[in-house]
Amino acid sequence: MTLTPQWLDELRSRVTLSTLIGRTVKVTRAGREYKACCPFHNEKTPSFTINDEKGFYHCFGCSAHGDAIRWMTDQRGLSFMDAVKELAAEAGMEVPAADPRAAKKAEEQASLRDVTQAAADWFAQQLGSSNGAPAREYLAKRGISEATRKAFGFGLAPESRSALKEALKKFPTAMLVEAGMLIAVDDKEPYDRFRGRLMIPIRDARGRVIAFGGRILGDGEPKYLNSPDTPLFDKGRTLYNLDKASPASRQTNRIIVVEGYMDVIALAEAGIADAVAPLGTALTENQLGMIWRMVPVPILCFDGDSAGQKAAMRAAMRALPLLRPGFSLSFATLPAGQDPDDIVRARGATGFTEILEGAQPLVERLWMHEVAAGPLTTPEERAALKSRLLAHADAIEDADVRHHYREAFRERLDALFARKTPERGPRQPWTPNAPRGGFGGGGRRFAPDPRLQPPADETRSIGQAGISAPYIAALIGGLLRYPEALRRNEEALTRLPVSDPGDAELLGVMLDSAMCREGLDCEGLLAILEPMKVYNRATTLLRADGMHFSFNRRLESSDEAVAARETALRDLDEYIGVLVTQPEIRERLAQATADFQRTMDDEGFARQQKLYAMDKELTRRLAALSENSSQ
Repeated sequence: MTLTPQWLDELRSRVTLSTLIGRTVKVTRAGREYKACCPFHNEKTPSFTINDEKGFYHCFGCSAHGDAIRWMTDQRGLSFMDAVKELAAEAGMEVPAADPRAAKKAEEQASLRDVTQAAADWFAQQLGSSNGAPAREYLAKRGISEATRKAFGFGLAPESRSALKEALKKFPTAMLVEAGMLIAVDDKEPYDRFRGRLMIPIRDARGRVIAFGGRILGDGEPKYLNSPDTPLFDKGRTLYNLDKASPASRQTNRIIVVEGYMDVIALAEAGIADAVAPLGTALTENQLGMIWRMVPVPILCFDGDSAGQKAAMRAAMRALPLLRPGFSLSFATLPAGQDPDDIVRARGATGFTEILEGAQPLVERLWMHEVAAGPLTTPEERAALKSRLLAHADAIEDADVRHHYREAFRERLDALFARKTPERGPRQPWTPNAPRGGFGGGGRRFAPDPRLQPPADETRSIGQAGISAPYIAALIGGLLRYPEALRRNEEALTRLPVSDPGDAELLGVMLDSAMCREGLDCEGLLAILEPMKVYNRATTLLRADGMHFSFNRRLESSDEAVAARETALRDLDEYIGVLVTQPEIRERLAQATADFQRTMDDEGFARQQKLYAMDKELTRRLAALSENSSQ
């Protein structure tokens, strides 16, 4: 078995070293590299660096150094061939067969770069000849300078079926076919693939010509033609201009993905060098991995027309399963009917940069796409929107990122479909430790971990099951006795899940009444409710003294009643806080439990246990309130 240097270089280029090492060592990003505590010697301060672009690791403490293959042999203890086979299987490469014919074929494949380079030189010569005048005129009209033309290696394929074949006759015809320069159909004589086209070399990450793109001059189809996949060129694993954009991105800390190579070249003409483009396909997983090696959040800048936006969404869908903490995509949308060339011609590099600065995060792009997908007037349409958004979140493999996407979508859904409420007085946000007179009442004993408090608008969806009827009855009975608690607890009460429609209506009327009238007492509240259908339910709850809470008991006119009233108000404020928080915590606990069942990791277990302890503490507080009231 012969493993040529070219084959091994290709293998190394297909392996993301930080990902490989990160399977066994905790790595963290440090600028354009990664750092970790060295696995080859004991250390507390990381001195082990990983450089994905150069494909090596190095420890400044013990001088350990190597590439992906060396990592597999030194850290995993594999033999050289076993390391190569395992990496090749992951990279989708076939290990050369162990026979002389395979070795000879590997050598022939390595020489294919000589073919493509010779073709690039000949195409460039043709562009500079008298035959190239129309092509040079076209480039001038596109605003492409001679310097840019030479930097990108523009050339010309004459309108001939045999000109290139004749020019490269020193190479075997079979090799020209294998390199994608000739087309062989059945038993017919092979002929030139590219004819009457402006030629653009496609280079690998090391700047070596591996394929071509050709734009037709004049009318005809297809407008653009790329080389076929060859032993040198895999369009799903290649990004146009990667060799130039990678060093440029180190200066800008940015990478821009545009739709085609002419977009890349137009941006380069305007002085924007950190742009790449796929080659006739939607972004693939491998291409996403390549751009994520350069920056954690690349900018996708596609045309504003329907085709461009469809391409953006295809890229978003492809990226979702691959998202991990810190790594995502952002989307800059060009005006409809315009491409990067139009923007830089009209507004210059500054105008294009302004568009990039307005790029949307991936989560926002998904949200806007789904909201605009159809009407949202019926419950079924709204439910469908929620289902589509949560399906996007569930496509994410990383548990933490998936959790935060679900939370983000819920926040947006709650804000979009929030119940409209009448204008009320100033709202005071509920906090677990609010001072006396604030929302939640003074002296509150209930103080859950503030890190676990969900946002106010985040969890209206939990009202599907609601809180059990006895607890709601006790709450409304207490609020009827102490209407002053309505005003200062308005924010919490409006997001309380009440399953019974009658009780929900009664509570809503009580809130509206309290917001319109300051200093409202029990008799005044009952007078407002008397003409309404909810009045009978209100009087029933007010007479129910069997509920074991201090705020449900009648108070007599005595000195002791003053202290009992203060206790009842304090307990009622705490009771509201528990009722609002516990369903929200339980929903998060259910999600954390589901996530832990999928990931079975320590972090997921810790999150689940923390939420479980929170739920248990809330249950204990409810019991304590009931016990205190019965003493």
